[in-house]
Amino acid sequence: MSRAWVRESIHRIERDFQRSADTHLVPVELVAMPGVRLYLKDESTHPTGSLKHRLARSLFLYGLCNGWIAEGSTVVEASSGSTAVSEAYFARMLGLPFVAVMPRGTSPAKIAQIEFYGGRCHFVDQAGEVYAEAERLARERRGHYMDQFTYAERATDWRGNNNIAESIFAQMRAEPHPEPRWIVVGAGTGGTSATIGRYLRFQGTATRLAVVDPERSVFCDYYANGDPTVTAEGGSDVEGIGRPRVEPSFVPGVIDRMIRVPNAASYAAMRVLERLVGRRYGGSTGTNFCGALEIACEMAARGEAGAIVTLACDAGDRYLDTYYSDAWLAAGGYDVAPHVERIERACATGRWTPA
Repeated sequence: MSRAWVRESIHRIERDFQRSADTHLVPVELVAMPGVRLYLKDESTHPTGSLKHRLARSLFLYGLCNGWIAEGSTVVEASSGSTAVSEAYFARMLGLPFVAVMPRGTSPAKIAQIEFYGGRCHFVDQAGEVYAEAERLARERRGHYMDQFTYAERATDWRGNNNIAESIFAQMRAEPHPEPRWIVVGAGTGGTSATIGRYLRFQGTATRLAVVDPERSVFCDYYANGDPTVTAEGGSDVEGIGRPRVEPSFVPGVIDRMIRVPNAASYAAMRVLERLVGRRYGGSTGTNFCGALEIACEMAARGEAGAIVTLACDAGDRYLDTYYSDAWLAAGGYDVAPHVERIERACATGRWTPA
């Protein structure tokens, strides 16, 4: 392996990092709950448009420094979309072929973005097939299977080094409640929740971590019963979060609370959030907002003041033909109207009604 090529590849990734500003922390006004401050960490402003830009950068550096990625290596990933978009970006930067293995139902906008960065999409019929197929393709091409679901929790330095948790706390320093009461995130690989949860403990903060989980995902069940063999059929229908099996990077011991969110509520929350902040975000952001709003209402009911930070994971323009499409919702049997009403009522009154 050429050490000079690896050294230059790492420098290219670091130069890209230095050219990128940090992502914004956007306040969301909850007029019925003046004591509770809600913030969105807007990860859609990364160069590849999502939270997964951080993960892809870490995975490439991890692979390079471990000697797994060499000049000319084909990089293969199992991904429903956003991770693959970001990894395709970094693969093109390093001049490496990239193949994304994904379910056929992945949004066309994400497929187009992967292909824009020079990646190739390889489709499977069932979400659970992506792992073995990605491993097979990497072996066949003598390349590297990135395996985000195993390495996400260890590729990022959870002690600091400008990870997402450190960034949140730095941006919160001048706010009325600089130490959040809660940080609310979803879990796909589990890497983000592991990084944030470990950081909170390492820094000795009182901030607690809540993880939201969509339908047809096993993380809530695993958190409740500790059974690592639990599985679910099909995908979660919320791209980027929820898994049909317990992923190696999911670390339940750093999580303080898990909240199950119906998919229709996630899609409804996207619409309500757009009216509050004037921007469209994806389905996982809707899931995050539901969990954060539920906690905000609980805090208001107890007369507590404090801050909640959650993540805007990617922009809504990737989902115009799915989550923002009435035809797509109808075809999937999703009725968002009752959830829109419920979420708007919670924003207006500060009282949460369970779905």
